[in-house]
Amino acid sequence: MGTGSGTHAAAAGAGAPLLIGVLALQGDVREHIAMLEAVGARAVAVRRVAELDAVDGLVIPGGESTTMWKLATAFDLFEPVRKRIAEGMPAYGSCAGMIMLADRVLDAAPGQESFGGIAMTVRRNAFGRQIDSFEGPIGFDGLDGVDGVEGVLHGVFIRAPWVEEVDPAVHVSARVTAGPGAGRIVAVQHGALMATSFHPELTGDLRVHGRFVRLARAAR
Repeated sequence: MGTGSGTHAAAAGAGAPLLIGVLALQGDVREHIAMLEAVGARAVAVRRVAELDAVDGLVIPGGESTTMWKLATAFDLFEPVRKRIAEGMPAYGSCAGMIMLADRVLDAAPGQESFGGIAMTVRRNAFGRQIDSFEGPIGFDGLDGVDGVEGVLHGVFIRAPWVEEVDPAVHVSARVTAGPGAGRIVAVQHGALMATSFHPELTGDLRVHGRFVRLARAAR
């Protein structure tokens, strides 16, 4: 099934409001939609290819990455999402969404695939099981809108991955500063793609979503 890029091009004219989709197969879909709308974007749930075709960018929420891969395949969304990302659609992935945007995944389930796009290696469940979930401060480069200016946010990590390595083209935006996994990479940007190990949609802090919306506007 094609992605209908002509439809998307018509919908995304210069005068049209920015429309961000949230992949609605599992995870904190409503929370992401609320955050996106709070920073000035229109936001919709995406479960079908026609909905994907209409958006200017896509948020891939948390959940369980193997389940997300299987559901995306069952809903005939896996290849269309992968194609839109490869063609340059801005995307932001949190937690399992980070895994889905990684070109390389460690500890993946047999046969598991990702959408790819970010030239990095991610380890699934790197911080441990549900009981090992934790919260803590994170220094995030450029979070306040200016590259090189570090903002501090509160990170919520739930069965979270971390980034083992990145290719030179990938910008490391944040690392864990203390406690479990200190020094590990937990936020990256690669062109129009962003990913975090943690869940900003659970904190009420709008800055990560605001950064993604600015990125999507610039890309359009």
